[in-house]
Amino acid sequence: MNGGGVTCSYFEWLKNLEHISPGKMTKKYEEQSQKRLLEIMGYDITGDDIEGATEIDIVYSGLDEIMSSACKENWDFAMKKNLSFREACLVNAITKVYNSYKENGIMI
Repeated sequence: MNGGGVTCSYFEWLKNLEHISPGKMTKKYEEQSQKRLLEIMGYDITGDDIEGATEIDIVYSGLDEIMSSACKENWDFAMKKNLSFREACLVNAITKVYNSYKENGIMI
């Protein structure tokens, strides 16, 4: 399985929908937030000493969050239903596809 690759492809798809990279969307906000925090703490911030996250940092952060939460969700399900991790992943995946079809009115 290549869940990480599929997830990163999803990030690329989102980026292409907006015609903008995720790094550009958050970089300026992060820079300003960091500057404000340091100024509140009493530091004198001048110039461009602080930089926001790079696009690759944002991708890795998003990938880590998605993969970690998916792993935890499947592990908890496996423990709750007394399944192997592999079986829990399969059941969860099929259930998600079924629910998506059901919500969209697609009959199987």
